[in-house]
Amino acid sequence: MTNKEILKRLYKIIVPYQQKLLIAMLAMIAVGGFTGAQSYLVKDLLDKIFMEKNIFFLKILPLVVVVIFFLKGVAYYIYTVLLEQVGQSIIRDFRLQIFNHIHKQSLSFFNKMPTGTLMSRIISDVTLLQQAVSNALVGSVRDFFQVIILLGVVFFMNWRLALISFIVLPIAAYPIVKFGRLFRKLSTSTQEEVANVSNILHETITGNRIVKAFSREEYEGNRFYQQVSKLFVLTLKDAKFRCMQHPLMEFIGGGAIAVIIWFGGNEVIRGSATPGTFFAFLVALIAAYEPVKGITRINSTIQQGLAAATRVFAILDIEPEIEDKKGALTLAPFTSVIEFKNLSFRYNDEAAVLSNINISVPAGEALAIVGPSGGGKTTFTNLIPRFLDLKEGSITIDGSDIRDVTIASLRGQIAMVTQQTILFNDTVRSNIAYGDQQASDQEIRNAAQAAYALEFILALPNGFDTVIGEGGARLSGGERQRLSIARAILKNAPILILDEATSALDTESEREVQNALENLMKNRTTFVIAHRLSTIKNATRIIVIKDGAIVEQGTHDSLIAQKGEYEQLYNMQYT
Repeated sequence: MTNKEILKRLYKIIVPYQQKLLIAMLAMIAVGGFTGAQSYLVKDLLDKIFMEKNIFFLKILPLVVVVIFFLKGVAYYIYTVLLEQVGQSIIRDFRLQIFNHIHKQSLSFFNKMPTGTLMSRIISDVTLLQQAVSNALVGSVRDFFQVIILLGVVFFMNWRLALISFIVLPIAAYPIVKFGRLFRKLSTSTQEEVANVSNILHETITGNRIVKAFSREEYEGNRFYQQVSKLFVLTLKDAKFRCMQHPLMEFIGGGAIAVIIWFGGNEVIRGSATPGTFFAFLVALIAAYEPVKGITRINSTIQQGLAAATRVFAILDIEPEIEDKKGALTLAPFTSVIEFKNLSFRYNDEAAVLSNINISVPAGEALAIVGPSGGGKTTFTNLIPRFLDLKEGSITIDGSDIRDVTIASLRGQIAMVTQQTILFNDTVRSNIAYGDQQASDQEIRNAAQAAYALEFILALPNGFDTVIGEGGARLSGGERQRLSIARAILKNAPILILDEATSALDTESEREVQNALENLMKNRTTFVIAHRLSTIKNATRIIVIKDGAIVEQGTHDSLIAQKGEYEQLYNMQYT
């Protein structure tokens, strides 16, 4: 992505704040103008007061200086506050945009994109982008105006000496361009390493129990050390180049001042210029050179921001694989039948995970799905809420193809309880009400009671207002699962998907959770994936999926009698 393309896209982000930026820019011009006035006052200070000993100027100049410094301070305050507002607004807008865009993606996106990388994009890269836009990029505009105004003052006072500045500025511009390319390259590498640091942090913190169980603290410490060492080398390299810029620019500026002193001194000695004019000229030129040096200081920030923008836009340019089709309808409340017709599915160019699935599931049926690992059971259920999208065949709900209805209306009629219980670091109440934010306290309590969770909830320190920790860390496995069941009960969706909801529990917890699940399944069309076949004996119908195809279906007793795949699976567990 070229700089022009990046700046064009950044401009679209800035457009809503262009009025504030315009005011900030006018304030910057005012600051530049007052800086020029300060430089010009040196001429009258030397010539009128110290050389001519003019009493009038002695009385008036201090007042003029105070007024100029005051107005410059006001203008400075206005543009810095406005830039801060714009910068923080840009951070907020970008983070919201990336967050919302990420959550529109399909499951395959999250399988490919490490969590730490996404966190780095939202937190680190957006911050660098904000610094580039509100501080560095706009600061460059401020410095540009200041240089133009001060050069105008310089030309007004002595155009011959001013021509020297046109020799100095191109020389000063060369290291800016040269270092800019280096900073851009270093920033890209640095942010990639920052993302890798975030990945290791996320993995080791969320997986701390495994790290401790296998006594791998030292190993993880060494792995983290190697990663932060890579980041350290890149950061230090960037710092060295930044530190090199300043003395180089100082040397170029010193050489220019030496030349001006020589030429200007000759003019004063010959009487072509007054000492006041020369010193005012020198002050104005030094003041004009400061913004040029400032550009070199912020050049690193600008290049980091542009590199960060490239990474941020790369995420935003990923089109969601699953979206509402144009003219998608709202799915009517489910009442009749869910049909799978000629359903086949494959991941990318891999072998088919599901092949030619044909089955009808009437409302109210509890359909259990069993089979060997890797047979396609989870893929089958993930297709129903469009976590994955169909390529061959169709799934219809009461005759409506799920691809023809809105995703929100489809998922609004589906509740899920999975083996991996996902809870949030919030209160018990908020976790249960996650699917229905408008639920009353009594409805939340009733859902908890139906999920056999009320007793342990009331025993918590703050009852329903207890914060349960990240992932429900303060609760047992059975308690976490019953909370997720209460959440599904409260949602009151007509279609229910249970993905190995009891496989990770001990016998006692399983019994409690199974009772809660029976309450949840009442009057609902349920798809149950279960490794423990004892939990599905009472299912209305059981289908056996092997190598992506339905090889058997029927009740528990009829499948046992067939002495086929189901019986083999059953005997493996109980004989």
